[in-house]
Amino acid sequence: MDRWQAMRIFVKVAETESFADTARQMFMSAPAVTRAVASLEDLIGARLLVRTTRSVKMTEAGVRYFEDCRRILADIAEAEAAAGGSYATPTGTLSITASALFGQMYVLPVVTDYLDTYPTMKAKTLFIDRPVNIVEEGIDVAVRIGHLPDSNLSAVKVGTVRRVMCGSPKYFERFGVPKSPADLKDHRIAASTAAWASPEWKFGDDLRVSVDAALQCNTNEAAIQSAREGWGLTRVLNYQIGPALVAGELQIILSEFEEPPLPIHILHPEGRHAPAKVRAFVDMAAARLRENRLLN
Repeated sequence: MDRWQAMRIFVKVAETESFADTARQMFMSAPAVTRAVASLEDLIGARLLVRTTRSVKMTEAGVRYFEDCRRILADIAEAEAAAGGSYATPTGTLSITASALFGQMYVLPVVTDYLDTYPTMKAKTLFIDRPVNIVEEGIDVAVRIGHLPDSNLSAVKVGTVRRVMCGSPKYFERFGVPKSPADLKDHRIAASTAAWASPEWKFGDDLRVSVDAALQCNTNEAAIQSAREGWGLTRVLNYQIGPALVAGELQIILSEFEEPPLPIHILHPEGRHAPAKVRAFVDMAAARLRENRLLN
């Protein structure tokens, strides 16, 4: 009998405190159960169980070995489940959440590629700028920006984003380029209240500047558009202006004064036991997001 099976038998005897009950539950003969435990004791060189006419109790060595056996058997079962599931075909409906703009710009293309790769799958997106409890709301995968609180969710880091000041070349030709955050008081500011509601803006090294924004926009998109048109400067997360940066419509300024970047994570609740549909999406999304130079 192999050692793995002998360990399973020993654990069951320790739990039931009965050789006979173990034999019935494992569909074995009582002598086979006895031989399995005896072979472990011979191999280890220590008595694991004390047998009396009425009960079976673990020795001190048996208690320690019992805990080790349970941990080892659980690891084996988890490894087998993960290996077996890795070849399963994703099925069903996948639900994904992310913040509104990030979801539209960076997550949605992954979702559509995922559906092309697995044509029997369906997907639901919840791109919204509010905290989402993915367990309570039945969400399979979340993409989160920012530092994560402690939780039992599995997290895969896929990149970072920065809070940046930006403006258009047209604006800089007319009004010049601020050299420090303190210079912002002399410039036209379009503030996104969705991104930074406080009039006090924090920069690196705990530098704080009070900004009197001439234009307050309730969406990031509106503030960004005003900057693209050359009206003023704005402050947003760098991923939000990715296309405008690539097109040369906006330029980042004051980068030496930025706060430390914020991490991007993909979260899901089931860990290594996650269904194939979740693992396949997480693998695809992680690869795609890590390749994006705007997110690193």
